Amino acid sequence: MNEQDARKQAVAKAALAYVEDDSIVGVGTGSTADFFIDALAGIKGRIAGAVASSEKTAARLQQHGIRVVELNSVSELTVYVDGADEITEHMAMIKGGGGALTREKIVAAVAQRFVCIADASKLVPVLGKFPLPVEVIPMAQSYVGRQMVKLGGMPRLRQGFSTDNGNLIIDVHGLSIVDPVALESRINNIAGVVTVGLFAQRPADVLLLGGAEGVRTLRRA
Repeated sequence: MNEQDARKQAVAKAALAYVEDDSIVGVGTGSTADFFIDALAGIKGRIAGAVASSEKTAARLQQHGIRVVELNSVSELTVYVDGADEITEHMAMIKGGGGALTREKIVAAVAQRFVCIADASKLVPVLGKFPLPVEVIPMAQSYVGRQMVKLGGMPRLRQGFSTDNGNLIIDVHGLSIVDPVALESRINNIAGVVTVGLFAQRPADVLLLGGAEGVRTLRRA
């Protein structure tokens, strides 16, 4: 295991401290979330099940024998655990590198606490170096792309990819996102956008950051 994966594994294990007995756990998507699923398998007898943010996550949970529950059958989640493509110290994130941003945002909205797990390389002063994913209805692809240009971005269609919802992803390069809350609203209000991969209106509550010195815990002010 390389050093970055070791850090991801360390934060994934640390996130188990936020899992309550007999609860249903919201689980994200991506390489760091996969480490969390593997860690969660070790305490699966203590939890009631998990809500998955993607088909891929659901399959991995089931492989570990963890019961997968539909979100519509759950009134609330005590915790949602997921990674980030970028995150600031104010807990605003870019997510969606794996294409699951819409379902991730929905599960995060239901959770009382959002625990982000990431290696130290994901902590940035300003969001935008990582291309911003935008999930769009297929017929709106060109229109939304033109709107992204007006915002100063360079939109690129993610080739050969469709989301679990049957939509497309436009990755927007070249943005410097100084006001992520405002930009999240602005992009979400564009006709044809399903959601944007900015998690700023509902940011993380806790960030477990894996670095050379171990796992650091940052909390939202």
